[in-house]
Amino acid sequence: MLQPRLPADFRAFHELYRSRYVYWAQLYLSSWADAEEAVDIAFEQLYFNWSKVLSKANPRAYAWRVVRHRTIDLARARGRRAVAVDTAAFETTGLEQACDPIGELEISLEIYQAVQDLPERQHDVFILHHVLGYTVRETADVLGITEGGVRSTARYARHRLNKALGADRHPDRDDQAEGGRG
Repeated sequence: MLQPRLPADFRAFHELYRSRYVYWAQLYLSSWADAEEAVDIAFEQLYFNWSKVLSKANPRAYAWRVVRHRTIDLARARGRRAVAVDTAAFETTGLEQACDPIGELEISLEIYQAVQDLPERQHDVFILHHVLGYTVRETADVLGITEGGVRSTARYARHRLNKALGADRHPDRDDQAEGGRG
């Protein structure tokens, strides 16, 4: 719990972002308690450097990097690999009823690996927007980037995922619409 003697702007920032950060960190750490610990460590760092944080061109983006790094550090300290969206996020609950459960599992694991292989910014946008269900505006707010930046990054992430999963071998709908109707 934060003490009332903390600067009002820091308390407001903490109140606004802590739960979002913990929700995200829990995906990496697979533990709510560990996620809270990682985020609290990050907020301690932010507090002790608060004037430096506020002097940054983009304090929210700086804070996001601190949270991200402290989450990864805690995972390593616990002897775990920090993995966003463990396989539970890609669980295939219908495997028992699937016609081809092994095929379903293979596809799920391919998607999982493709998401893990995304560059950091694309990965963060994908996880916040598509996995956690944040709106474009919320994703932009958490990452400290513009909404246009989120949309652009999401587009690049989708392109990269399509390529990794072999979906780019099919013509885009736009290409079909331009030349396919005679």
